Amino acid sequence: MMAVSLTPVEDAMAHLLGAAPVIAQTQPLPLTESLGRILAQDYQVPSDVPPADNSAVDGYALCAGDYVPGQALSVSDRIPAGAAPSPLKLGTVARIFTGSEVPAGADTVIMQEQVEVTPGGILINGDIDANQNIRRRGQDLARGTLALKKGTKIRPQEMGLLASMGVAEVAVMRKLRVAIFSTGDELVDPGQPLAAGQIYNTNRFTLLGLLAEAGCDVTLCETLRDNRTVTRETLERAATQADLIITSGGVSVGEEDHVRAVLEESGELSLWRLAIKPGKPLAFGSIKGTPVLGLPGNPAAVLVTFLIVGMPYIRTCQGRLHIYSPGKKMPAAFTVTSPSVRREFVRARTESMNGETRVSAYPNQSSGVLSSACWAEGLAVVPEHTTVAAGDLLDYYPFTELLS
Repeated sequence: MMAVSLTPVEDAMAHLLGAAPVIAQTQPLPLTESLGRILAQDYQVPSDVPPADNSAVDGYALCAGDYVPGQALSVSDRIPAGAAPSPLKLGTVARIFTGSEVPAGADTVIMQEQVEVTPGGILINGDIDANQNIRRRGQDLARGTLALKKGTKIRPQEMGLLASMGVAEVAVMRKLRVAIFSTGDELVDPGQPLAAGQIYNTNRFTLLGLLAEAGCDVTLCETLRDNRTVTRETLERAATQADLIITSGGVSVGEEDHVRAVLEESGELSLWRLAIKPGKPLAFGSIKGTPVLGLPGNPAAVLVTFLIVGMPYIRTCQGRLHIYSPGKKMPAAFTVTSPSVRREFVRARTESMNGETRVSAYPNQSSGVLSSACWAEGLAVVPEHTTVAAGDLLDYYPFTELLS
């Protein structure tokens, strides 16, 4: 077989993201059901938030110009939260509570801890200034400004912000429909006894969890036996039901690696073999117009390639604002003495060492060792053709960030 060169990670990602179809369909959802979904439109602020000046503390509202040190001010009103206040009477104060609307004529709120209540009114201890302890109208959001952009993933804080604007129903992108297939005659579902030569189907469950975290709907989830005809028929059937097909295994150079062969024969294979470690045999193409992402078969390689390659692709399809995880620079607590032609994503975690936080690597980085990912908290990146000495700065990506 003719040698195939390895595609650099940046070139592979440019190809994948350029081919990613963005979901066009949207749907309305109650705000209560919107967590984790992607906004399908911009949201402008319909009215000021807060809608009026309100008190930031429990205390007394007054006009700072009416204050004379040592002179008691009478209490003319009491303003609970939710009540519409009357204008403040000249030369008096109003008892006010956190969140209550500040009455017209008042320009400051004095905390109750600075006040002495006497039969003749209140005495204020210390000096006061105008505008203190008041949350101004529109302080959070001003009417007509852009609050949230299309493509924003809705977190609890976005739910709260939408609620503050009076939004009860949210326009979101339809979920990406994904079909996942594990390949191999050796695969057995958990709960079944293992015969000689068999292993449990790890990748199905890793992918189910990853896709749930990514906000996708899994439409098909099956195991493909090592048969060319069955593989072709199953992928073609999935193409009519899913926006994206993800396979694990079947994309290397073996005689039983039928996924790659089917794409070449009956679809399109536009990318194969990346300069990435683990995960070199990753493939990308399409069948009957539906994109197919062929991940390697080794469990740790499935996790790494999904996070590094699959997640940016899925975010692009979802119309997300932010495609890549920003990561952070961290000093290494491990060494690499033999440079590789592939970019390596090391299963790693942060640890405190002599007062400094460094990134430690799991001792066994084999692509078949999934327990390394349970020990790890993220991925550290060793660039191509690079050695690493302890203390060298590396890009580090927490798993939580890669999946957000």
